[in-house]
This record gives sequence, C-alpha cells and structure tokens, in this order.
Amino acid sequence: MNKLSLSDGEWKLMNLLWEKSPLTIGDMVTALKEDTAWTKATVNIMLNRLSEKGAVRIDASGPRKRYTPLLAREDALRQEAKNTLSRIKTGGLGLLISTMARESELSDEEIDELYRLLKEGRQEHD
Repeated sequence: MNKLSLSDGEWKLMNLLWEKSPLTIGDMVTALKEDTAWTKATVNIMLNRLSEKGAVRIDASGPRKRYTPLLAREDALRQEAKNTLSRIKTGGLGLLISTMARESELSDEEIDELYRLLKEGRQEHD
C-alpha cells in the first residue's frame, strides 16, 4: 500500500474493524454512537472510500454488507509514521520524539523499548 493516508474518521472505523470484524454499518454506527454523531450514510461514504483505497473488503453476499479490514494495523501505523516524518522534514525528528515522550507519559518499559529501537536503527545504518 503505497502512500496510503487515513483521515481521523477512517482511523476510527479501521480501529473498530481491527478489534472485531466483520462488522455491518449498523454495528459501526452503534459502536461509535457516544464518540460521534455519524449516520449510516456518513459511515457508508467513509467505508466506500476505505474500500477504494484497498483498506477494507466489502462482502455483499448476505442480507447486510459486512466489512473486513484488508490493511493490517501495523502497515497503517508504519505508513502513518512515514507520512508524519515526511511532513516534518529535516530537524523535526528529535522534537517529535521528545514531544511524544513528554506528552504521552511513557512508562519505563516503553522508554526501554524506544532505546532498543534506536540502537537497532543505529546498527542497521553502521
């Protein structure tokens, strides 16, 4: 999936589908009822967009369409990270990581994981 970008709303739908699928439009509207005011029409439009992007498969074989993710969560996260880094460009990586570390209140385990990943990255470039 080359340069796939998901909107905030599409992330909400994909997160639902990654947690449990297949789902119908009605299932998704119900699940998002407290978080959004989306109608079935709104969800349908976004799901069709996700299908066109190759992120969701639509199964219309039953009485109600059912939606399943084709895009793996890890692939979406990887692409989102690439998109973010390309927007930030030179000099922004340190600020990005320090902001993430401060704002997300990383646990000791998460900080250790970040150190490990940075060391691995250095070894790959040496």
